[in-house]
Amino acid sequence: MQTWRVLPDLDDARRGRLVGPLTDVCCALGRSGVTPEGEKREGDGKTPAGRYPLRRVFYRPDRVPEPVTQLSATALTPQMGWCDDPDSAQYNQFVQLPFNGGHEKLWRNDCLYDLVLVIGHNDDPPRPGGGSAIFVHVAKEGFKPTEGCVALKAPSLVSLLRLAKPTDQIQIG
Repeated sequence: MQTWRVLPDLDDARRGRLVGPLTDVCCALGRSGVTPEGEKREGDGKTPAGRYPLRRVFYRPDRVPEPVTQLSATALTPQMGWCDDPDSAQYNQFVQLPFNGGHEKLWRNDCLYDLVLVIGHNDDPPRPGGGSAIFVHVAKEGFKPTEGCVALKAPSLVSLLRLAKPTDQIQIG
């Protein structure tokens, strides 16, 4: 088992470094920085501190090849989403669209979800309002802050996926 560490920058908690085997790269973090474990709230823009398992990978097959990884990888379709509705029984879970509750579309017009690594934050079981859709995904230009995820340049994310194992964890903070 390997642990991938996300270390927030001391001068700007909206940025940091992902450090792991053969890896030390810049990353973007939540627009409101990092919050202590257990204090994450839906929509707060904070990246949750803590240690989390690596769950699965999604990729956009019309834009990127299937990643080389030991993790379970699924090709996205336009009918895929993620429930972010704290009142839904499917909160913080993958859903098929159309979906009646609040949700995020995984098939996006920008490149942010061309590669997505789902981490096991607030999912076993989900606590309503405790934060949903915490992913490692492709960073915006200039490492602009996320809504609470960890974001890497696409080549860095490809490398992470190539090295990651199903027993690995990510330590944020």
